[in-house]
Amino acid sequence: MIRLWSTCLLLLVLSGCGFRSEEADLVLHNGRVLTLDGELTVAQAVAVKDGLVVAVGTDQEVRRKYRAKRTIDLKGATLVPGLADAHAHVVGYADGLLRADLVGTASWEEAVGRMKELGAEQREGWVVGRGWDQNDWDDTALPTRALLDAAFPDRPAVCERIDGHAVVANAAALAAAGIGANSRFPGGEVVLGADGQPTGVLIDAAASAVQAAIPPLDPEARAEALREAEARLFAAGLTAVTDAGLSWADIQFVDSLQRAGALRLRIVAMASDTEENRTRFLASGPLVTDRLQVRCFKFYMDGALGSRGAALLEPYSDRPGWSGLLVTDSVAYVERITALHAAGFQVATHAIGDRAVRLVIDACGAVLRGQNDARWRIEHAQVVAEEDLARFAAFSLVPSVQPTHATSDAPWAGVRLGRNRVRRAYAYRELKDALGMIALGTDFPVEDIDPRKTFHAAVARRSADGKPEGGFQTENALSPLDALRGMTVWAALANFQEDRFGTVEVGKAADFTVLDRDWLAEPDRVLESRVLATVVAGEVVYSDGSWLR
Repeated sequence: MIRLWSTCLLLLVLSGCGFRSEEADLVLHNGRVLTLDGELTVAQAVAVKDGLVVAVGTDQEVRRKYRAKRTIDLKGATLVPGLADAHAHVVGYADGLLRADLVGTASWEEAVGRMKELGAEQREGWVVGRGWDQNDWDDTALPTRALLDAAFPDRPAVCERIDGHAVVANAAALAAAGIGANSRFPGGEVVLGADGQPTGVLIDAAASAVQAAIPPLDPEARAEALREAEARLFAAGLTAVTDAGLSWADIQFVDSLQRAGALRLRIVAMASDTEENRTRFLASGPLVTDRLQVRCFKFYMDGALGSRGAALLEPYSDRPGWSGLLVTDSVAYVERITALHAAGFQVATHAIGDRAVRLVIDACGAVLRGQNDARWRIEHAQVVAEEDLARFAAFSLVPSVQPTHATSDAPWAGVRLGRNRVRRAYAYRELKDALGMIALGTDFPVEDIDPRKTFHAAVARRSADGKPEGGFQTENALSPLDALRGMTVWAALANFQEDRFGTVEVGKAADFTVLDRDWLAEPDRVLESRVLATVVAGEVVYSDGSWLR
């Protein structure tokens, strides 16, 4: 009887203290939890059930209420909302793992050498590589096909520039695509030599023509490459990525892998502006699953600054009389975005030069007619005329930028734009201030997948190797808090996902990135930090073996 009464008394005491010992799948505790909620609450512990956050608070609050199948001691580590990349190319990155990697080559000769290595390995068929950047070479002139012709006299070979807006194709590839000296492509350029024949350099629409002739990769190899890409992204701390432009076939490919459980990464896929995508999605409406969202269409208004395809209001400083390329007809653009708006789709448009940005704002303004919640996006927005900044807010246009573009382009952007105009470039703080938010990404594989570099470039305005010394136009640096928001809550907001992602709050998805240091407290040491674990829907999809076993 005494034992019975003691048990009852203990239960009454525990009940009075709120002890309910509810079941959870996972509890993470003894950490520094940056929730990024409206009050910027810093907690110690999080409980997860069925892939959702069910509690956030102190260690005592969470552990007193929940017992979990798995408990992880964070050991003082920092937990942030799962990091997101607001503009990248996941499928393209994965496909690139099956092709020659030309990133970091010091010369055209080295790039062709890597192509020859792949050609020897594959023995037959097309030889394809990507990632060269003539701005990194001693000779910054665009290369020609002569070396490719010599290396591959009988096999088509194509080398894609790092920005994806230019290629060098050999004679066999040009012939296979039916491209000659008299070929013309609206929104593209076939660069000709002094002899009047193609040099092999194709810009924008012309590059797309030869890329369309490349035979498709093996589906099983692509699936394996996509899983390898996912593993690398998880190791970098990313839980979600926006893929900025996919075909109907690639969207179905991603969806099938996710539904089969072979792909766990959360992907927001922008549908490329193709007739097939418009026909299918306008008939079916958006596609939304737990890990895939397709409700946005991706357009291109111009090319890239590095290949002089970005459309400028005034000619390039290093190519007199040339102002870049408009790759989409403005009348057709307005017609298409009007139809998409009526069907409830979001629109995102690549616009790098100030002329392209202005045309996009003009067109979007004509459709949206004032402030709204359509969340249409301008991707890159690298050069923006001062009088156009306020128009982002006038039409609620979301700036989606890639901070490492600024640091990668810093050594040569002034040559393209001139001393005065370059000051209007990569104005991330001004863009953020215009609308009160900014979405941050990398554009990988154009840049590295590493979100630490994104944060560092946004805040310090320097590359990972510390250049330029003192930072590039630091007046447009983002604060550490705004940089982290741009990779979490603002990235979610730009995709209509703020109710599910972007903060650590009850009811939201249990997507977390665990870091060995607090980026907000030590922004100058972010490149030294390590990703200790990545969690998606309460599942630890990556862990640093030295920390979590």
